[in-house]
Amino acid sequence: MKKIILLVVLANTFCAYSQTLEPTETQALANVIASNNLKAPLENETVSFVSIKNKKVFSGITKANGKFQVLLPKADKYTVIYKAFTEDKEYSTVEIPNEAGLFNVTVKLTITPSQHYTLDNVFFDTGKSNLKPESFVELNALCKYMEMKKTKVIEISGHTDNVGNSEANQKLSEDRANAVKNYLVKKGVTAERVVAKGYGDTQPIADNNSAEGKQKNRRTEVKTLKQ
Repeated sequence: MKKIILLVVLANTFCAYSQTLEPTETQALANVIASNNLKAPLENETVSFVSIKNKKVFSGITKANGKFQVLLPKADKYTVIYKAFTEDKEYSTVEIPNEAGLFNVTVKLTITPSQHYTLDNVFFDTGKSNLKPESFVELNALCKYMEMKKTKVIEISGHTDNVGNSEANQKLSEDRANAVKNYLVKKGVTAERVVAKGYGDTQPIADNNSAEGKQKNRRTEVKTLKQ
């Protein structure tokens, strides 16, 4: 992943696309630009700046041109984070110096959108497809992400370990994938944007000879079918 942080000090000048926000003596104006590896702008990317000094969070959402602006207090360093499915991913850091005068900071993020993601906090009863309540936090986060990414189409992939016969595992994986899809749809995600598919025990990612391996193989994944 390519990471670019540019600090541009423009004393007593303002960025050409600064319409409502302006730098102050205590805050720098951060011009955030997000694009993919083909340099195409990324819309509806949530980017946050977390203060290392006091943990305050300053966030924004990119527009169709991949840009937004936010004011950041001077004399602090920030962790730059962007939202990927249900988790926050650390991108880099940017430091706002305690410089006198008015200045802008240009923060460029080159993001490769996640194509494949494991929902680590989605749980079912053993051998069943009913979602446990502790799954709702992560699924609600996925719903919110899908609300932001209005054109994204995903596949919910169900997987099992190799305990039991393959036919039963196939059906269980399908039922679990459908349970997740149904939850998303009930929360407002359009059904056409979610494909549910079960793979049974055919795609293990760990050794089924250990309890730990079996646990890793019992998983629910999200795949991007369309950005």
